[in-house]
Amino acid sequence: MKLVIVAALGLCLVLYLVAYVGFGAVVSAAVAVGWGGFALLCLYGLAQFPLLGYAWHVLLSAPRTRIRIFVWGRMVRDAAADALPFSPLGGMLLGARAASLQGVPAPSAFASTIVDVTTEMLAQLAYIALGLAILITRAPQSSSAASLTKISLIGFVLAVGAGGVFLALQRFGHRLTLKLAQRLLPRAVASTAAVGEELDRIYASRTRVAASTAIHLLGWIASAVGSWIAFRLIGVRIDLTSVIAIESLVSAAKSAAVIVPNALGVQEATYAALAPVFGVGAPFGLALSLLKRARDLALAVPILVASHAMEGRQALPRKA
Repeated sequence: MKLVIVAALGLCLVLYLVAYVGFGAVVSAAVAVGWGGFALLCLYGLAQFPLLGYAWHVLLSAPRTRIRIFVWGRMVRDAAADALPFSPLGGMLLGARAASLQGVPAPSAFASTIVDVTTEMLAQLAYIALGLAILITRAPQSSSAASLTKISLIGFVLAVGAGGVFLALQRFGHRLTLKLAQRLLPRAVASTAAVGEELDRIYASRTRVAASTAIHLLGWIASAVGSWIAFRLIGVRIDLTSVIAIESLVSAAKSAAVIVPNALGVQEATYAALAPVFGVGAPFGLALSLLKRARDLALAVPILVASHAMEGRQALPRKA
């Protein structure tokens, strides 16, 4: 119920921002892309999944496991996060479940998902740092830019601290989880221990963890390239460096608003605030946000339908 209330408040904020900036200006900017341009954005979004799937796949030392399994698992994870009112944990569980249905052992699927999320977060911190450097060096000197810079720096420091805690819990916290499971859920001890052992095994290979982080950083930059393409289709002339700064700080705001389903309202407010700093009108920033949401839904719905169908096929033999 609380998630529904938060999502409703976020939707109200989106509607308010569109009305405040100008409904006609936002809609005309979004419609300027056309169906062909929107199809291009969807195809570009699909093209990023092999890169993200490989960042997950590289964490495991089993060469026989096909990369397409992890590409599909990542597609399901993102689709759940984009289209369903879940927390990020819900998307992670569905993505790991999709990989396990394709033959990946459940402990490996869930442990590698946790590490993959961690390496993506580490890459995001580097991405945000890059965006902050661009904001500080290239944004015009103004009170609004100074306020955004200060807020972003504080948020970055807090994110680094949270990332350190999250990483420490993975390295050492699963031992506490195992002890708790022994007392509360004796039947879950075996699976909990297996996931903990797999976490230790994955983290033992620092090269693989570093490679996954580097690939994820490429993925973050690739997402900024997609936004740059969208800006150009709208008719906005902006350089890729500025788009990287905007997108990195939007990603930081979305991560901070983790309790808001799909970052409704938060994403739009951040685009509306950052776009003018780099010489882009707020209507174009909001148009980009709405286009990205439409693209994510267009990709997520068929992915979730296909995932549900696969779940059904797996259930039939068990019932038989």
